Amino acid sequence: MCFWFVWCGLYLLCVRLLFLWWCVLSSEGGGSQSSRKRDVKQLVAVIPPASEVLGRGVRRVSERRVRVRLRVGVPEGSVYVSSKLVSELGVKEKIQLSVSGKRFGLSVLVSDDVPESEVWVNEEFMRRSGVSDNSMATVRST
Repeated sequence: MCFWFVWCGLYLLCVRLLFLWWCVLSSEGGGSQSSRKRDVKQLVAVIPPASEVLGRGVRRVSERRVRVRLRVGVPEGSVYVSSKLVSELGVKEKIQLSVSGKRFGLSVLVSDDVPESEVWVNEEFMRRSGVSDNSMATVRST
């Protein structure tokens, strides 16, 4: 099924290119050969590549490296994350926090007070788990 969509997209691009080329040739009439080539090259530059038409050019970020900051006011089992980081990762309600080989599944609380390069977690919970303040961690959406 996907193979069919690829061929349809490429076919439509070729049809558009031929139509534009035909329009240039019919409007010029008796122009020189070099001016025709220049106009066709300009028209081809306007047509987007097939990967952009088929939607393969957009990639979503799957993980991000951030600093873990320990805070007293954060509920246990939760993490405060900036709204920009949530939208970048596409987080819905839970994230996976990986710190020095340990993985934690935490629920997300969005706050605009948190810097984009940091996440805030419960101090007692992280100290019991052996994680110190200002550690580097990887955040993934689950």
